[in-house]
Amino acid sequence: MKSTAFNSRKINQLLSSMSFAVSMLVFLGIASIIGTILKQNEPYENYIIKFGQFWFVFFEKIGLYDVYQSIWFLTILLFLVISTTLCVTKNTPIIFKDFLLFKDSLEEKSLLSFTHHLVLKNTKKVNLSRVINYLKLEKFKVREKSKDNGDILIVAKKGDFQRLGYIFTHVGVVVICLGGLLDGNLFFKAQELLGYKKIETLDIPASKVPEVSRLSITNPSFRANMTLAEGSSDNVAFVRKKDGYLVQDLPFKITLKDFRIEHYSTGMPKSFESDLIISDPELSQDITKTITVNHPFSYKGISIYQSDFQDGGTNLDIKLWNLLNSNAPQKINAKIFEKIKLDKDQLTYEFNDFRKFNILNLKEGVKEKPRNVGPSVTYKIRNNSGQAREYISYQVPMLIDDRSFFISGMRETPQEEFKYLKIPADKKGSIAEFISFKEALQNKILIEMVAKKMANRSVKSNNNLSVKQSFEDSVNKIMTLFVEGGFSNIAQNIDNNIPANEKEKAVQAYLKIIDIASIELYKNHFNLSDKEIDQSAIRFIQEALNAYSDMFLFGSPYYFELTNYEQKEASGLQLTKSPGQFWVYLGSLSLVLGIFSMIYLHERKLWLLIKAKGGAIIAISSNRKNIDFELDYKKVSQAIKKIIQ
Repeated sequence: MKSTAFNSRKINQLLSSMSFAVSMLVFLGIASIIGTILKQNEPYENYIIKFGQFWFVFFEKIGLYDVYQSIWFLTILLFLVISTTLCVTKNTPIIFKDFLLFKDSLEEKSLLSFTHHLVLKNTKKVNLSRVINYLKLEKFKVREKSKDNGDILIVAKKGDFQRLGYIFTHVGVVVICLGGLLDGNLFFKAQELLGYKKIETLDIPASKVPEVSRLSITNPSFRANMTLAEGSSDNVAFVRKKDGYLVQDLPFKITLKDFRIEHYSTGMPKSFESDLIISDPELSQDITKTITVNHPFSYKGISIYQSDFQDGGTNLDIKLWNLLNSNAPQKINAKIFEKIKLDKDQLTYEFNDFRKFNILNLKEGVKEKPRNVGPSVTYKIRNNSGQAREYISYQVPMLIDDRSFFISGMRETPQEEFKYLKIPADKKGSIAEFISFKEALQNKILIEMVAKKMANRSVKSNNNLSVKQSFEDSVNKIMTLFVEGGFSNIAQNIDNNIPANEKEKAVQAYLKIIDIASIELYKNHFNLSDKEIDQSAIRFIQEALNAYSDMFLFGSPYYFELTNYEQKEASGLQLTKSPGQFWVYLGSLSLVLGIFSMIYLHERKLWLLIKAKGGAIIAISSNRKNIDFELDYKKVSQAIKKIIQ
C-alpha cells in the first residue's frame, strides 16, 4: 500500500510539475508547426507525388497528414490538460491565501534584511492618519497592527491581482485544450477503434456508401466538404480521411441557387460568392443566404464556408483531328466529369476539368506580367488496357516570341511536367493551314512529284539519268523517313547507316533536303509562286515541320481542338461543426487576461514599523524588481519620510 501511495505521489508530482507542462507545450508547438507547414487532409496521391513512396509511408504511419486529429496530438493535449489542471488545483489555494493575507508578523530584524529598506530617525510623534491616507491615495490596501512593546506596524499592498494572472493563464490553457479535444472528433476515433466505423476507399456514389462509412447528423464535430453545381442540391458532405472518405449526413439540404465570380483584368479571381437555399423539414420556409470568403453562414451549429470553386459539368464541343491520316475531324459533344469511348480506336476520353481563365508567364526567366491565355480543358486518354495519359489543351493560340501557336500538353504520370506540342496558327488564327500541310506531307504522290521536280532542277543534263534517279530516290527516302517518324527517325537512320566521321555532314544534307522539299510541297499544295514564299511562310513551314515531328511523341493519334463550350460552375463549400470553438475563444480571452495581468500589473508590498522609542523603518518588496520598482521605491519612501519627519 505504501509503495502504491508513493508511486501515485511521484506521478502526481511529475504531472503537476512546471517542467512537464512546458515539455507538453513544446511538443504541442512543434506539432502545430508541422500542421501549418504541411497541408493537411490532402488526397494521398498528392503526398506520394511530393514525398515519394518511402517517406509517404513513414509520414502516414506517424500521422502527419492529419496532425490535429492524430492520436499522439490529442494525447499531448490530454496530458497538457491534466498537468495544467493539477498545477492550478495545487497552487490556486496558495495564491488565494496569499491574496487575502497581510504579513503583519514581521519583526524589525526581518525588515532590515530587505534589499529595499530605509531607516528613519524621528523623535516626534508620527501622524498615522496622514501616512495611511497617503498610502490609500497610492491605491494601497492598508492594515494597522499594534505590537505588545508599543510599536506600530503598518502593512500595505497593491497590484496583488497580478497573482490572479497565473490562474487566468493556466485556466485559459486548460479551456483551449479542452476545446481542441472537443473538436478532435474523439467520438469517431473511438468508433473506428471499436470497429463500428470504417473509412470508405472506393469511388462510389454517396447513396451507395454503406452505413459503416457514414456519420450521423448527431456527430458532435466534423470538418467536411461539399461541391455543388449551379441548380443542384445535396444533404450530405464528405469528410476526407487518410486514403478515403466518410459521408457526413446533414440535418438539412443545401441548394446552390447561383454562383458568381469576379476577375481582375488579368483574369485572376478577385472574389466569389454563392447564393444558398437551406431547406429544413423543421422550417415552414426555406432560408436564402449569400456566403462569401471569410463570411460564412451558421445554422444548427454547422458553419458553411465558401472555400473554393471548380467546374460544375461544362458542356464541350470538340473536334478530333487525326494526326496519322487525312480523315475528316470527328465532332463530339462532351461534358466535364463524363467519359466518352471511341470504339473504333479503343480509346476512352475522361474529361476532368475546364478552366475559363489561365494566368501564365510565357517567357521563362523574363520579368513579364502573367497574362490570361484563355480557356483550357484537362482530360485523360485511356486505352483498352487501362493505361492513361493526361492532356491539357488550350482553346485559343498563344503568342510566343511574336508567333501564335496552338498548345497541347501531355504527361505520362502526375509526377511529371507537361511536354507541349506547339502547332503554328495560320494568319486567320486557326489550325487549318497546318492540318492541310500535314495532309500534303502524308501524300505520297505529292512527295514523288516534288522529288522528281527537285531532281530535274538539280541534275539538268539528260545524260545523267542514273544520277537524277538516284537523287530522286534519296529525296523520296528522306521525306518518307521524316513523314513516318519525324526528325528522330531521321537521326536513327543516320546513326544506323552513316559512318561516324560523316554523320555531321549527312545531318546537314538531310535537313537541307527536308527544308527544300517541304517548301516545294507547300508551294505546290497551296498553288503559290516563288515570290509568295516570303520569310513568314518559310518560318511557318519550319514550325510546322517541328510540330509534325513532335506529333510522334504526343502519345495520341488525335489532336484535341476545343471549338466551343457552355460553362457550368460549381461552388466548393466547407462545413464545420465545432463545439469546441466557443471554449477556445473563452480560453483565449482568459489567457490574454492572465498574460496582461502578469505583465502590466505590478505587485508592491510595504511595511512601515513605527517604534515606540522613536524612529521608523520602511521596507518595500515586489515579485518583479525592475526600473519601475526602483522608481516606485524612491517615490513612496521619500513621501513617507517627508510625512514622518
